[in-house]
Amino acid sequence: MISQTLQAHTKDLGDGFEVRRLLPAATRRTIGPFIFFDHMGPVRFNPGQAVDVRPHPHIGLATVTYLFEGALMHRDSLGFVQRITPGDVNWMTAGHGIVHSERSPDDERNTARGLHGIQVWIGLPQADEQTAPSFTHHPKATLPRLTLPAAKLRLIAGKGWGLRAPVQTFSPMFYAAIEAGGATQFDLPSEYAERAIYVVDGDVSVGGISIVPRTVAMFAPDVPVTVHTGGAARIMAFGGAPLDGERHVSWNFVASSRERIDEARTQWREQRFPGVPGETEFIPLPER
Repeated sequence: MISQTLQAHTKDLGDGFEVRRLLPAATRRTIGPFIFFDHMGPVRFNPGQAVDVRPHPHIGLATVTYLFEGALMHRDSLGFVQRITPGDVNWMTAGHGIVHSERSPDDERNTARGLHGIQVWIGLPQADEQTAPSFTHHPKATLPRLTLPAAKLRLIAGKGWGLRAPVQTFSPMFYAAIEAGGATQFDLPSEYAERAIYVVDGDVSVGGISIVPRTVAMFAPDVPVTVHTGGAARIMAFGGAPLDGERHVSWNFVASSRERIDEARTQWREQRFPGVPGETEFIPLPER
């Protein structure tokens, strides 16, 4: 039933802000349209410490931020300024190009606080790679929920469990957060070719096989999958239809052609992407 498991490796996103990266992995590049899967935190900040991910560009993908604890302030080249708090969804479609920053909110920088959450990249279908960039914020109250015995499931994006999230998506997919307060079980949607769970924490098993925290377990298609928890647990369930062809990834750029990647790199090197209003800093283009 479990076709593959993935372990995290640590990546520095700049300014000493580290995440545990599950995708892409050496043995698995994507799961459904999910290209990147990062687990940040849990981390504690002392007064004066902050997250400051300076303005940087994206193409060919959508970014999705979901927090368990803390807050981040999003700013982008379209002029959006949006605070995200636990349970909300920030969905940013990069399309042909967008620039954004992610920072600790100014009103929290002088207080002790935590930060914990998941950030993913969703690859866009080839027909939508050059779409106009956009940004939407969905407060947690607008996201559909399913109440399970001793657990709650919140659908972040896509369709599943008879629910549909309000987030605009570009291909068939599902993405959900499950928080269990005790022993429970739930099934994964059966209609998707590629399905997986990420165990954030807790006692979780599938088919009698334990899945240790901070592990992605991917499942064979067309096989019923029931996830069990032995107690309190936090799980992300995700997947969907495979991407329509190979994707090239270079730094923050995703595209179906290397030429588009090279073009975007040149654009950023020459500072021809639009800027983020009110910000003058930026992350320089790294060497390949």
